[in-house]
Amino acid sequence: MLDPLVIAGRPFESRLIVGTGKYKDVAETEEAIDASGAEIVTVALRRVDLKDRSAGSLMGLLQRRAQGAGVAATTDADGKKRWLLLPNTAGCHTADEAIRTLRLARELGVGDLVKLEVIGDEKTLFPDNEATLEAARLLVKEGFTVLPYCIDDPIVCKKLEDIGCAAVMPLAAPIGSGLGIRNPYNLMIIREQSKIPVIVDAGVGTASEAAYAMELGCDGVLMNTAIAGARDPILMAEAMRDAVKAGRSAFLAGRIPRKLYASASSPETGLLGR
Repeated sequence: MLDPLVIAGRPFESRLIVGTGKYKDVAETEEAIDASGAEIVTVALRRVDLKDRSAGSLMGLLQRRAQGAGVAATTDADGKKRWLLLPNTAGCHTADEAIRTLRLARELGVGDLVKLEVIGDEKTLFPDNEATLEAARLLVKEGFTVLPYCIDDPIVCKKLEDIGCAAVMPLAAPIGSGLGIRNPYNLMIIREQSKIPVIVDAGVGTASEAAYAMELGCDGVLMNTAIAGARDPILMAEAMRDAVKAGRSAFLAGRIPRKLYASASSPETGLLGR
């Protein structure tokens, strides 16, 4: 891996993280995740039966394709890439709810790398900053590797980093809205000040917006609805995979400065007849 995404010391080739909700069935979920090339897959703990590991269930799929603790990226018995599970606390509205949910997940063996999400408003699904900070502080002390979903607020992101979070995940727009990046300047400030990965979470609706997030210098993009809600989720997963790669390459390459007037691509000196 020449340019890995590194989270808590662990490298990942793909900078796209995907969710597991809203697909028509488990088969489509698996096909879309494979098409996305994602190595990290997030699952909402409160919206899935963690104990149902039967064939055809979501947890059955995740158990079959998930990496075991401390196991490097490899393949399953069918030669398919394994995924690292990222349990999340979607649907939690208090710090206590989120903490209890993740403690339960740890007991069930889901893992210590977690996405913290504490919702403060049902209509916008904006996170509760105060509750997120409270939960993150305690979870870090308990040994969890915490990736918090948060408002695109540079101050909140800095506080989460100081607490010891392994990454920050500011929203681009409300969850599932597909509005794209509403405030690129805040994301640029967050990226500039952060010594940990900045992963855009929520609001991306199409491939150009994923590429834009990466062009701004963000380290990764997390999405679910943009893929699962597309008319063709598999094709959209492929588009998002390619967009994230292209956006990262464009950021590393460095765009040309914006100019008000034209600038000829070919030099004007040495023209024939002059």
